[in-house]
Amino acid sequence: MNLSELGWNDFFQGQLDAVGEELVPARVARQDTTGYQLITEGGQLLGTLTGKLRYAATSRADLPAVGDWVLVKPLANEPDKAVMQVLLERRSSFSRKEAGSKTDEQILAANVDTIFIVCGLDDNFNLHRIERYLLLGWDSGATPVVVLSKSDLCQDLDKKLEAVASIAMGVDIHPISALTGDGVENLRTYLGKGMTVTLLGSSGVGKSTIINSLLGYERFETNEVRSADDKGRHTTTFREMAIVPAGGLIIDTPGMRELQVWADETSLAQSFDDVESLSERCRYRDCAHGNEPGCAVKGAIEDGTLDRDRLKSYLKFQRELKHLAAQQQVQARLDRKNRVKRFSRMIRRRPSKRDLS
Repeated sequence: MNLSELGWNDFFQGQLDAVGEELVPARVARQDTTGYQLITEGGQLLGTLTGKLRYAATSRADLPAVGDWVLVKPLANEPDKAVMQVLLERRSSFSRKEAGSKTDEQILAANVDTIFIVCGLDDNFNLHRIERYLLLGWDSGATPVVVLSKSDLCQDLDKKLEAVASIAMGVDIHPISALTGDGVENLRTYLGKGMTVTLLGSSGVGKSTIINSLLGYERFETNEVRSADDKGRHTTTFREMAIVPAGGLIIDTPGMRELQVWADETSLAQSFDDVESLSERCRYRDCAHGNEPGCAVKGAIEDGTLDRDRLKSYLKFQRELKHLAAQQQVQARLDRKNRVKRFSRMIRRRPSKRDLS
């Protein structure tokens, strides 16, 4: 395959020209315990990080993720291996806050064009979860698309489509059944030469089954959901990119039980354009949409043009984003302090002229 078929374009070529070294572009297809699996124009390589790249990283987001482009130097004595020396700037990235107490960004997929937000039309169906994925999808720089799987199991499809449309303004919505094949062809329109798609969603929604259908062969293992509660098992354990024979690339991801926000106010405004548009008509610019007089948002709820739950979600995300911003400030101060400590230790270890003599 040539580089353009792998997603390479002028955005990355400009960064390669600026480096001015004899390095080979490679795309990260998978990361596991043995290292990084890379795809290059000449074939597959097993990549390892340079100490410099690892040491310079102040966050997990500073290290390569699946979908990233890196510049590598193949090993002369081991032609199937390479050292990753440069991580190129990303065109897009879908991120969440890392699980746990540390405030850090975890990148789930990089340099993607389209994000398929997959939700099942069975007991997995959850509008609030879709809202959360849409918020992070808009923040990623890629185009979010809602894929409603298992349409063959849904008895009230029109009602659920209407509900999703009410929270996903401007977003394509596709009901599909990977089992029967209904609607799968519509997803192929997002794939083509150099185009990258990733699928995100909770366990059991059928992401791997959808990918296998788009690939045309059984690439990823699939499991049936538990019949007792429609909950899925984590069949996919690694994020991994696959090449679509007809053109394009797909990134499969493990199902997520937790999706903490990593976004900003701009993404919130884009995801909740309906609430934001009403806010502009409020009497007070700092209206909290509570008991303030002249609140257009509360007025829309009263006359039925805005759902009360929609406002609750908006206000909830506002609180989460403010809390995240405060955590990020604290973490930034801590990172600066740690960098100073590391630099001080490095200076102390550096031999003096007296030692060298």
